[in-house]
Amino acid sequence: MDLRADEISALIKERIRHYEDKIETDDVGTVVTVGDGIALVEGLDQAMLSELVKFEDDTYGMILNLEEEVVGVVVLGDDTNIKEGQSVKRTKQIVEVKVGDALLGRVVNALGEPVDDLGPIKSDTYRPIERVAPGVMTRKSVHEPLMTGLKVIDSMIPIGRGQRELIIGDRQTGKTALAIDTIINQKDSDVICIYVAIGQKASTVAQIVEKLKANKAMDYTVVVMASASEAAPMQYIVPYSACAMGEEWMEKGKHVLIVYDDLSKHAVAYRTLSLLLRRPPGREAYPGDIFYLHSRLLERACKLNDELGGGSLTALPIIETQAGDISAYIPTNVISITDGQIFLQTELFNSGIRPAVDSGLSVSRVGSNAQTKAMKKVSKSLKLELAQYNELLAFTQFGSDLDAITQKTIDHGKRVQEILKQDQYEPLTMELEVVSLYAVEKGYLSLIKVDEIKKVEKGLHRHFINKHSDLLKALKETGDIDEALDEKIASAIKEYIDEYQLLNGDN
Repeated sequence: MDLRADEISALIKERIRHYEDKIETDDVGTVVTVGDGIALVEGLDQAMLSELVKFEDDTYGMILNLEEEVVGVVVLGDDTNIKEGQSVKRTKQIVEVKVGDALLGRVVNALGEPVDDLGPIKSDTYRPIERVAPGVMTRKSVHEPLMTGLKVIDSMIPIGRGQRELIIGDRQTGKTALAIDTIINQKDSDVICIYVAIGQKASTVAQIVEKLKANKAMDYTVVVMASASEAAPMQYIVPYSACAMGEEWMEKGKHVLIVYDDLSKHAVAYRTLSLLLRRPPGREAYPGDIFYLHSRLLERACKLNDELGGGSLTALPIIETQAGDISAYIPTNVISITDGQIFLQTELFNSGIRPAVDSGLSVSRVGSNAQTKAMKKVSKSLKLELAQYNELLAFTQFGSDLDAITQKTIDHGKRVQEILKQDQYEPLTMELEVVSLYAVEKGYLSLIKVDEIKKVEKGLHRHFINKHSDLLKALKETGDIDEALDEKIASAIKEYIDEYQLLNGDN
């Protein structure tokens, strides 16, 4: 049967109309079930993984499961107004957050919205929260130090700009305190800081913000939070949102430090979502892709090459262990992704050694590449001396007589351990750290009582600031100790120690 031209035209028009109807129905779905922050939606045949969808009550959700009949959507917010049968629209974009300098000094949630009552964030720049990590050819080896202001870390476990250094330990061992001190220490540097609070109490985050304000650190810091009272989807996306904010500055050639506090709670939030989405559980009930969860986040930390501006994103993920078990599932995952770990021990913390860093188990895989020459010179044998001291300490418990060499090693180890102690919220400049370590390594503190070393150290710092600021300036500018500077530093330290001993004749 032959078709006339007008019939062919009508047939084509009919087909086009039905095609447009199909597109419309693919973009709108219907809620089948909803509960516990999870909605199953049918009819979104063309939906993509991680795509943002909008519910009737203007709540947003993110697609995490693509099944044959339905898609699994995690609700980014309150799900109480979402009912079965309501329509759901595709947005054809993935979750984005505001980025830029307008975020500095602000406290925002996982979607980049302000939660600090300081008004809206004036930025028109957005970035998707997920993206592929920079490739090998776009990176440069880590070589610039990121000073924490903590002697024990800057001397033995140095962190470089672009590194991923894990902070790991039991609860209440000073993990967050160590990270906050590092943020405070960036005050006079060119580093922008981001503190990510995952699953913490809102009151705890408020205390941290107040402490940062008191130390004038909020001027260059953004706090991104998904508190314990927020839904698991918000806790799941918050580190990715914060990382996107940091990447904006990194790609402009700036240096960024980001603290993830902590990724244990992040893994638990993702496990919650996965079990609610009926994904098969694996080891410790975590889903099979739990390693990918953290690897795709931490791989985004890097030092870019000079052609791309030379910016860096340094990550300090925090992991909480149970009874010091670093061989558990999530700790071993994150240890294998990062470039080293700072291990904090409960026993050290309780015995008054703070920061409670176990120098034996802690390691930086970037090593002395991330140290100034001056710091290398005064700290090269510290780790060995501490190890020898801890080993010989067992002999002193028997109360037997020790030979002179063993006694000397123990006495020196005690002074090294004492000089590495540091109070919270008191990070030091690189120059003052070098002065302290120089004094103990060259034996200037060998005649000082161990319990007076902290007092002597503070006096020594004052002595250098007031009378030898030129030496501190030279240390800062050159980052090295040449022969002439070595003599001047030695003379200045001896001058103070002699003065101290004269006033305290019992030493």
